[in-house]
Amino acid sequence: MLKHFAQYAKPRRLLPGIVFSLVCVLNASAADNGSPALVELVQRHAEAQRDFDQATLQAVTADNYVEVSPAGEVDSREKMLSFYAPDQKRAAPQLTVTEPLVRVLGDTAVVLARLNYTMGADAQARTFAMRASYVAQLKEGKWKLVSAQYTGIRPGKK
Repeated sequence: MLKHFAQYAKPRRLLPGIVFSLVCVLNASAADNGSPALVELVQRHAEAQRDFDQATLQAVTADNYVEVSPAGEVDSREKMLSFYAPDQKRAAPQLTVTEPLVRVLGDTAVVLARLNYTMGADAQARTFAMRASYVAQLKEGKWKLVSAQYTGIRPGKK
């Protein structure tokens, strides 16, 4: 048995494993570098929804994009885009995207973020928040969203 183990311990037998480990480490480093681009992608998407900017929504989503609305409805890309048609535009709340959490898995990424909204001003301001989950795919060197899901966050008790 030791004789068989010794043949695997030879340097030429270890080389493929070492190379594989280095490739995994380098890929993990490259994946971490995708985080700022993914956070920016989510920011652009959220702002485009707020601004009813169909051109940007089309640019940042893949053809097979699908989302689960805050009401729990499953909407195709076409339905989502029609909701944000310029003639549907209404007053939009202020928006901030916070608490991004990015997980890159090869050419796919999951981004969780908190979307904070403020409507009105001063004493009459109303705030609410949602947690959003996004799935992005890297194609031809460019990240595009393929999915989003929104969940309301209950306001804290006063």
